[in-house]
Amino acid sequence: MSQTVVKIDNLVKRYKELTAVDHFNLEIKEGEILGLLGPNGSGKTTTISCLLSLLKFEEGNIEVFGQKMNPDSYSLKRDIGVILQNVAVFDTLTVYENIDFFCGLYVKDKATRKKYVEEAIQFVELTEFQKFYPKKLSGGLLRRLNIACGIAHKPKLIILDEPTVAVDPQSRNKILEGIVELNRQGTTIIYTSHYMEEVEAICTRIVIMDKGKNIANGTANELKLMIQNNETIYIDMRVLPYEDLENIRQINHVYSAEYSKEQLTVKCNGGKHNLIHIMNYLQEKGITFGRVHSELPTLNDVFLEITGKELRD
Repeated sequence: MSQTVVKIDNLVKRYKELTAVDHFNLEIKEGEILGLLGPNGSGKTTTISCLLSLLKFEEGNIEVFGQKMNPDSYSLKRDIGVILQNVAVFDTLTVYENIDFFCGLYVKDKATRKKYVEEAIQFVELTEFQKFYPKKLSGGLLRRLNIACGIAHKPKLIILDEPTVAVDPQSRNKILEGIVELNRQGTTIIYTSHYMEEVEAICTRIVIMDKGKNIANGTANELKLMIQNNETIYIDMRVLPYEDLENIRQINHVYSAEYSKEQLTVKCNGGKHNLIHIMNYLQEKGITFGRVHSELPTLNDVFLEITGKELRD
């Protein structure tokens, strides 16, 4: 049975009359990549700050690796790596010196630290840039340096907050590949992002927060089953009589059908052959149609239906 790495019970954090985190519960098992999603102001950052014991909270309990987390829990913090959205490196230190500095906060033995720093540089593929200063690095390389600084001491739990913001596609792929590799090596990861395709691609489980609460929890596929929209069908056609539109709305599993700008949009809440049923109806009625395509729900559809909000930076 996998060890529980993080356990948050009934966490409450208030700022005067604002309840930022409202009886929030979360359990993360060893080896997970947990995607923590939520609109701005949902309580994600506050929860992470409480988890790291950077903020005091009014109610609840937080345990990491089976031990209660406190501000002076240095042995626990030694096993945690934190990589925030805002790059936190020293402009006056080279790539190597930055990684060495942050690793040195946890690893005092010089020989071990040297080995760890070199391994981190190789892992993020910055070997040819190790003598560069941060100002000479591109945005993508700077993000990779930021990650190296957070993982060089080989933490068992890594918290990544928007690690791919404003980087080019190639650098983003490198970062995501690195995260998956760290997880393959045994690291447990908490990952926050506004890029739903990233979360769906790498996270083994996803938690959606809103108004400080855990409102949905499961794999990407499990979350998709929670919403009404299981399939959206688009059919181009020049004309669709209103009577036929009403009849399509009565087809089994159809909960919404709209015709606008020469396109029929049908949303279904289940069923395996929705497209076939609709096309059969159109053919029986002799209705001419053009391009047809069907889309399964995305994680963004789930987020929008569950929270009622767009996920934006």
